[in-house]
Amino acid sequence: MRVTRWATRGAAAGTVAVLAAPLGYRIGGIVPLGPAFLLLAGGVLLIAVSAGVLGARMARGTGPRDRTSWAALVAAVAVGAVPLATLVSSLGAPPIHDVTTDTENPPAFVAAVALNTPGRTDYEGPGLAERQRAAYPDLGPAELSVAPADAFRRALAVVQRMGWELLATDPDSLRIEATDRSFWFGFEDDVVIRIAADGESGSRVDVRSLSRVGVGDLGVNARRVREFLDALAEE
Repeated sequence: MRVTRWATRGAAAGTVAVLAAPLGYRIGGIVPLGPAFLLLAGGVLLIAVSAGVLGARMARGTGPRDRTSWAALVAAVAVGAVPLATLVSSLGAPPIHDVTTDTENPPAFVAAVALNTPGRTDYEGPGLAERQRAAYPDLGPAELSVAPADAFRRALAVVQRMGWELLATDPDSLRIEATDRSFWFGFEDDVVIRIAADGESGSRVDVRSLSRVGVGDLGVNARRVREFLDALAEE
């Protein structure tokens, strides 16, 4: 019973830590980013250990029988599954925070420049391009068999459907800038979309996604670019 009781308390404490870490960061930076990450990691670890102990005891028929223990276990697993799934899916992601479908001539940010620290929106060059190609060799521009104006309207519709905050739309230069927020910590990432003519009647759509903070992005920017391109292909 004592082991079960401590495991239940550990699951509850881990749940509180996992919820408090992003909440503390998002509310005016009460918890700085570094400590928030440590708190989150500690919470996930505590949940994993506690759930493992309770699961093992249940398998032996000596697990929790009261509602409090079951509620703590279910809540811990439900809350801890989100950041754990994110961490697992990002294993092997390179330490980069800027991803684009055109590493030779990446789309340039304009409206997002003032929202980032000085120099953040500048593309780092060949070194970054090489790291991206090694990690995400599949990323490339979308080629549509429609006129650029039509491609612009499709891209804008996808941005709005994905719930991104529009920063700028320019039908003349065929550029769109927007901001997306991450679910857990509410990180703001900026996106720029550039459309150009491709042949006589087609269009080429390039996308660039940039994190405002951090060195690595856990693969978030690459996933965002892929999701946009997939949605654009279905538009």
